[in-house]
Order: sequence, then C-alpha cells, then structure tokens
Amino acid sequence: MPSRILLFTLLFALAPLALAAVRAEPPRSPQPPGTPAPSATASGIRPETMNAVVEQLLETYGRIWSARAYIGVHQVAERWRPEDGDEKAFSDFCVANFETDPNALAAIFQRLQSALEQIDGHVHEIRREVTTPLDLDTGPLTALDRLFGDFDLAPRVDDDLYRSKVAFVALLNFTVDDLKTRLAQGSHWLREQWARSVMMDRFAARVPAPVAQEVGRAFTAAETYISGYNIRLDRLVDGAGKRPFPEGLRLISHWGLRDEIGARYADPDGLAKQRLIAKVMERIVRQEIPQAVIDNPDVTWNPETNRVEPASPAAAGSAANATDAAALGDREPDTRYAHLLDIFHAVVKEDAYSPQAPTYIARRFERDRQIPEAEVEALLTAVLESPEVKDTARLIAKRLGRPLEPFDIWYSGFRPRGSHGDAELDAIVRKKFPTVAAFQAALPDTLGRLGFSPAKARYLADRIVVDPARGVGHAMGAVRREDKAHLRTRIPKGGMDYKGYNVAIHELGHNVEQVFSLDEIDFWWLAGVPDNAFTEALAFLFQNRDLEVLGLAPPSAEERRSQALATLWNAYEIAGVSLVDMRVWHWMYEHPQATPAELRQATLAVAREVWNRYYAPLWNVRDSDILAIYSHMINYGLYLPDYPLGHLIAFQVGEKVKGERFGTEFERVARQGRITPDAWMRGAVGGPLSAQPLLAAAREALAKEK
Repeated sequence: MPSRILLFTLLFALAPLALAAVRAEPPRSPQPPGTPAPSATASGIRPETMNAVVEQLLETYGRIWSARAYIGVHQVAERWRPEDGDEKAFSDFCVANFETDPNALAAIFQRLQSALEQIDGHVHEIRREVTTPLDLDTGPLTALDRLFGDFDLAPRVDDDLYRSKVAFVALLNFTVDDLKTRLAQGSHWLREQWARSVMMDRFAARVPAPVAQEVGRAFTAAETYISGYNIRLDRLVDGAGKRPFPEGLRLISHWGLRDEIGARYADPDGLAKQRLIAKVMERIVRQEIPQAVIDNPDVTWNPETNRVEPASPAAAGSAANATDAAALGDREPDTRYAHLLDIFHAVVKEDAYSPQAPTYIARRFERDRQIPEAEVEALLTAVLESPEVKDTARLIAKRLGRPLEPFDIWYSGFRPRGSHGDAELDAIVRKKFPTVAAFQAALPDTLGRLGFSPAKARYLADRIVVDPARGVGHAMGAVRREDKAHLRTRIPKGGMDYKGYNVAIHELGHNVEQVFSLDEIDFWWLAGVPDNAFTEALAFLFQNRDLEVLGLAPPSAEERRSQALATLWNAYEIAGVSLVDMRVWHWMYEHPQATPAELRQATLAVAREVWNRYYAPLWNVRDSDILAIYSHMINYGLYLPDYPLGHLIAFQVGEKVKGERFGTEFERVARQGRITPDAWMRGAVGGPLSAQPLLAAAREALAKEK
C-alpha cells in the first residue's frame, strides 16, 4: 500500500483536470413542480468572495491545490447560511481550516470517524429505547408512547455539526462525490479513499432539524399505522355464511395475508380461502374495507358483500355503533394514502437542501441505492419481459390445473417447503421455538446449522438480541461497535409458526450481515453494504436454508432447480410491485397538491397499468389492483425496488456462498462494506449485477420440466 504522502501526490497531480471537470459540471435537473424554490439554499456568499478565498489559499499553498481549494470553498459556500456568519466569517473560516498536509488530513478523517461512531451510536440507542413500545409487544400503547415516537435526536446532531462548523471542516477538506464519479473511478480506489468518499455523504445535504424531524414523524406515524393493521381472518365469513379460517388467526397486512395465500397451496380446500384473502386485499387498496373490521374480534365480515355484523350478541351490546348497521359498515377513510402523502410532503421539504440529489427519488436511487433509476428499471423489465417468466407461468397453470388468478403471483409450489404441509411445519417450529427466549437460546445452534463454525456462531449469537415484535418483525443493526444488533420477531402465544419462523430467519440474515459489516469492518464509515438490496440479498441466503435449520433434508438437485424457478417467480412478482412504487412517487411529484382520494385513484390506475402491461397477457385477467397491496409502499418510501434487486443479487452471490464454505464466504462478502453495488458485486462474484444468471438457471430448470 502506498504511503499517504505518495497517495496525495498522485491524487492532486491531476488537479488542473479536476478543476476543469468541476467548472464544466452539467446543469442540474429542472426543479420538479411543487418543490421549494432553489433560493431556500442560497448561502449569501458572492462568487467574487469565493474566488478571492480560493486565490488566497493558492497563494499560501501553491497552485497544485487549485482543484481542492475550488471544490472545498464552493462546497462550504453552498451550505453556508446567514446564521453561520457574514462573508468575512466565511473567508476567515476557510483560510484557517484548509489543510494540505496528508497527516493533518488523516487526523481530521480519523477524528470525524471515531467521534461520529460514538455520537450516532448513542443517538441510535436512545431512539431504539424510546420507540420500544411502538416496535415491541410490551402491552397496550399509551398516548405517551405515541408522543415518544416523534422524539428523535438525530436531526439535531446533524444541525449541530453545522452550527459547530464541524461539518464545514469536512466540506472544506474532502470532496462530496456523486454517483457518476464513484462508478467511473471507484474501481481504482483504495479502502481509505472509499471511506473518505462515503464519509462525505453525511454532509451532502444540510437539512434543518425541524424539516428532518418532520420527516421522522411522518415515517413513524406510517409505521405505527401499518404495524397495527391486522385482519382477523377468523372473523371472515364466506358466501355460505361460514367462517373458513381457524379461531385466533390474526394476520398483519400485507405480509401475513400474502404468506397465508402462499401456505394455502398445500391445502386441498385452499382455493376458496385464497380467493377470500385476495378480496380482502382488494378492499384494502381500494379503501373499501370497513373501519370496524380492522383488528377487531367483535365483528364478522364478508369481504365479498362487504357486510359487517356483530360476532355475537355480547359483542353487539359492546361494539360501538353496533345497532347502526350503516355506521358499522363505514369504510376506512383514505388513511392509507394520507400517510403516504404525509411522507411525500415531509421529504419534499428536504429537496431544496440537497443540491446533488434535488428530489427524494434521486436521493433514494443516486445516494442510497447507488444505482441510477434507469438502470434499476432496466433490470426489473429484464425479468418482467423474459420468456422464462412466460414459460414459468404456463408451468404453474398446468400444475394448478386451472387458469391463473391474480393472487397466483404468490404461488409457493416451487419452494422445497412445498412438499411439507403447513401443519407439519408449524408443529416442528412451535416445538423448537415456543418463546422469544427459546429463539435467543437456539441462536448458536441455528447459526451452526447455517454453516458457521462453533466459535463464529457463538461470536455472532453474543452480538444479537432477540426481541418480541409488535408488527411482523425486523432487524435493527447496531451503529457503534460496542452495541448489539436486535432481531425483532413475532411469536404468538403457543409458539412460533412456520411463516413467522421463515421471516425470523430472513431477519437473522440481516443481523449477521450487520455484525460482520460493522464489528469486522476496517473503516467505520464503510459499515454496512452498498444499499438495502444487498442486505436483503444476504438475508435471502439465510431464508433459503430455513428447512435445513429445522433438521429437514437439504434440497436435492431437483429442488435446487425448483428454487431457481421460485426465485424467478418471486422476482417477477416484486418487480411489478416495485414499478408501481416508483411510478406512484413520480405521480406525487407531478401532482404535489393531490388529496388522499386522488392519490388512491392514481395508485390504483398505476397498479392496473403495470398489471395490464406485464401480467395480464399471462393471466387473461385485466385491471387487477393486487400490486398495490404492499405495505412497504406506505411506510418505507421507495424501498420496494430493493427486493427484486435483492433476489438477483442473492442468486448471483448464492453461487459463491454455499456448501461447507457458506459461513466463510458470507463473512467475506459482508465485510466488503458500503462501496458501490458494482464494486461490491465484482468483489463478491467477479462480475456486475445482472438478471442473466437467474434467467439462465430458470431456463435449465424449465428444460427439465419438459
């Protein structure tokens, strides 16, 4: 490895070229309709003042530093506010804090890294504590619990980094790189160069604390709404007036409903139940669902007729408005879409403070995902339009012995678990994991069965805490290395069922990645993976081995071929859902004054458009709304595209991370850190992210079916 002095000599020998590149920067995208005016970010620092400061720095340090001086001064000016001081204060700050000595720059980098790890880590732990009642099943929520959901110190930290001028030291001395730069140059960077580049993402946007807090409140409110959106399947009534589902079956939308549809393919009488659940989904996305039936055991509901009645005479006496049939059947207002609009209105206020990515859409793709939106869409359509998908659809219809229905996007018969009955799997899981404590205690054994050595399994288990989730469950990583990752899983009274276990193993994959990519990383700034798609991919690798953890036989060659078809079908389903998510966000930017009702109508129109383009030709069913059911679209803000990308990544990486070397290879790829997806994939598998390996495996599997 070259010395820092040699490194900086090489970096800045090309200073004139870099300066020309900065000056030749192309104009930014036009301001989207309805977003704040660019003047909201104006620094008040005149161009002549900036030029004078640059000249003063070059007179002091030499013209070899022209590119660095120009970039640093302009980065500071772009984010300077009147409250930071006048032009003299700006000039004095730049002159006093510009560094050229490699050792001084290394010290600044290290100090920022060590301080922010502790600051961010402790703030994260405080946030985890105050939201515990919202996230975990600790009993009924109180008004105070909900108020604490809006308590977040993180925006204040970022605000204070600017007020104290710590952020300006970083902006003056290090470059905020855009995605184009990383894609063009990243393959030649050393690890510390990557760490410095990623560090500057922290200072790319100066968002005022009140704006950031409003964003946090909007997301928290949506998450609370979704976490409590349970459907009492045991209170559903079919056309014959019967309740087809067992007592106590209460499932969260959409996850639980989707998984119940998948589980019913092994049920001889499952088709009628699947159709009933699909009707529930349709009522939800159309906001035709009666408000009274949401997580309410005191009423019965026929989704076909939308009729609601008291579940018993006793319930009739206690239920509000029980004597008023019309009121009991009143639909939920457009709450679902109101939450999505609240998130939109909150994040759009950040646009004016993000000069390099001036829309939330741009930030999610360019900064967070680090893959251009057009490239993501191309990967999605490569799956959606593939001949392999068409052949797979025909195979499914043949196996089912009937034409496909919209809910068959969740067909589960390709998975190895399709040969095991729902009741059989539930019984195995309940015996093994009756409580959260049992799941915690079993972590070393679980990790050992997944392929980690006994020592590594204990090391990982010691760094993961299992919590009882209020919602479907999730993984929450640590931020500083002295903390632990948390696995939130939902275990009802009587023990964990198979669907909950399958999700928990997925979340465990997230946790293991989080431990490796934090505790074992060389630079804290690189902690994590390139984007959410990669942590989803690594979690899928765990999820795909869930039966082995239960002691069931590993997949045979035939089952591995089926797994390729299962992965393709899953990617096909979620690719369309992702396009809906993406297009709805574009619609909101084009219609910033929309009402919840208008957003509902637009979302349904988008869902039907995507369905008709990519699904209807294989189904002979038009205008289905089912692609709009995903709760992620409401509470996670453009997260959905990470899932199909995760399937593609998981398949490619899975070819490397398998067999006896699963644990070793999983650790190797997870420890690459938060570099670009392209660089990460080349390091992991030796090639770029592509749909072709999955499609090729699916072709081979389909050939065996003929």
